[in-house]
Amino acid sequence: MIARISPLDSTGGPVVIMFMDGHGPSEAFKLGTNTTDWHSHRRGQLTAIDSGLLHVRTTHGSWLMPPRRAIWIPPGERHWGSMTGVLSGWSALIAPDASQALPGRPRVIQVGSLMSALVERAAAWAERDDLDPERNRLAGVLLDEIRMARDATFHLPMPSEPRIRSIAQAILDDPSFDCTLEAWAAKSSLSSRTARRLFISETGLTFNDWRQQARLVHALEMLARSEPVAVVADALGYATTSNFIAMFRRAFGATPGRYFLPRHIRPSA
Repeated sequence: MIARISPLDSTGGPVVIMFMDGHGPSEAFKLGTNTTDWHSHRRGQLTAIDSGLLHVRTTHGSWLMPPRRAIWIPPGERHWGSMTGVLSGWSALIAPDASQALPGRPRVIQVGSLMSALVERAAAWAERDDLDPERNRLAGVLLDEIRMARDATFHLPMPSEPRIRSIAQAILDDPSFDCTLEAWAAKSSLSSRTARRLFISETGLTFNDWRQQARLVHALEMLARSEPVAVVADALGYATTSNFIAMFRRAFGATPGRYFLPRHIRPSA
């Protein structure tokens, strides 16, 4: 018996293979709350969700994706993914040759009305070996929409320098641990001045700004699991819930309780 090639690793067939709302191979698009370990695939993958939260990590950093956003993962890019409370969404697998015209690094983009309409149309093509000329033209328009889409990302860049990366990973493992940069630097055999300089050069953020971004990543994941705001604030080491709410609102323009509500029903601030 010849083993069937996963759509994720198929280099032939349609330029676009689409799955919606969990239909299709489980490795291509899972719903609900789950984690996919580090992996890569031959096709590029564009994934969008309509509810919940998607967290993707690559060697370039960490991306958080709320609803109405899509993340692009180029072919061969190793990545880790975690979904929390995702009830619907879609995933487009782009052939390797067509992916060459798309960004060479992971990117989160806005999903406009035209892209949504093209995605819905393309969902009917998933089992076709080839596309007719009309469908190929529509696939080309979809690729143009992906290429020209505006960035819409909450990105946590990961440093590559080993000592700074170990500090960053320790913060991700326990965001509530309120250790100063000077203390982290001493543990890593660095001067505080060198650690400060490396954090900025490696991530583009100061240590304090990077740690706050890391805490926001953790906060969004907990909130997507419907954890109470007070529990989230305590888990992140905030002295009071109001301090956490104020920080969250400055970052996202909405309170934690309103963030995951659809925009058209959010109460006014």
